[in-house]
Amino acid sequence: MAAAPVLPASPTPSPEPAPLSQGARIINTFIAPSKTFTDLRRSASWWLPFLLITIAGWGLVFVAEQKVGVQKMVENDLQSRPKQEAQYEKATPAQREAQIKITGVIYYIAIPVFTLIFWLLLSGLQFGTLSFVTTTDITFGKTLAVLAYAALPLMLKHLLAIVSVLAGVNPDGFTLNNPVATNPGYIMNPADHPFWYFIASQTDIFLLWTLVLTAIGFAVTCKVKMGTAFAVVIGWWAVITLALAAILS
Repeated sequence: MAAAPVLPASPTPSPEPAPLSQGARIINTFIAPSKTFTDLRRSASWWLPFLLITIAGWGLVFVAEQKVGVQKMVENDLQSRPKQEAQYEKATPAQREAQIKITGVIYYIAIPVFTLIFWLLLSGLQFGTLSFVTTTDITFGKTLAVLAYAALPLMLKHLLAIVSVLAGVNPDGFTLNNPVATNPGYIMNPADHPFWYFIASQTDIFLLWTLVLTAIGFAVTCKVKMGTAFAVVIGWWAVITLALAAILS
C-alpha cells in the first residue's frame, strides 16, 4: 500500500508590525527611521512633526528677539540681499521702524505658513517625479508625510540655536536663516558673495540629515529603489538651492 504524499507545510505569514503612536514615530525617526517610515504606509498623518517644528521655530524667534533684537536681525539678514538692503537704507527712520515692527510679527507667521507651503510644493514636485520614474505605490499624502518626519532634524537645529542664543551669541551676523555654525556659510560674510553664501548655508549638517531621511522615507514608505530616491531628493535640492541663490542674490 503506497504511503500518502506529504504535503509541504504552508509558510507562516510574517506578523504585521505593531502600529506606532505619534510619539513613537518621532523618536524612531532619529534612532530607527525605517520603523517610522514603514508605519507611514498604515497612516500618513504628519501633524505632530509640523507642530513640533513650528513650536521650536517660535521658541527661537522669541529668544532671539529678546537677546539680539528684531532690528539687528533684520539688518544682518539684509546683508545677504544687496537690493533689499539698498531699499532699506533709502527708507526714512519712520519707514524703517514700521518695517521692523511688521517683520517681528512676520517671523512668527512665516514659520508655519512658509513651512507648510514649501512642503506642499516640494511634495508635489517629488510626487510627480517619483510617479514618472517608477510604478510603485506612491501617493501625495505619503510623500508629504515623509517630508514632514524627515524634517525633524531641523527641529533639533532650532533647539541648538536657542541654546546658542541663550549662551550669549554675538549679535553681529546672527540671522534666523542661519543661526548656528552647522554649515560653511556661517563663517562667511554674506555681503561679499551672496550667491555663494546661500549655497554654502544650504550645505548644512541638519539639512543633509533631512535629505538622507527623505530618501530613506521614499524607499521604505513608497517602496522606491534607494538609488532612485536619492537621485530625486538630491536633484530637487540642487535645483531649488541654485534657483533661490540666484533670486535672493
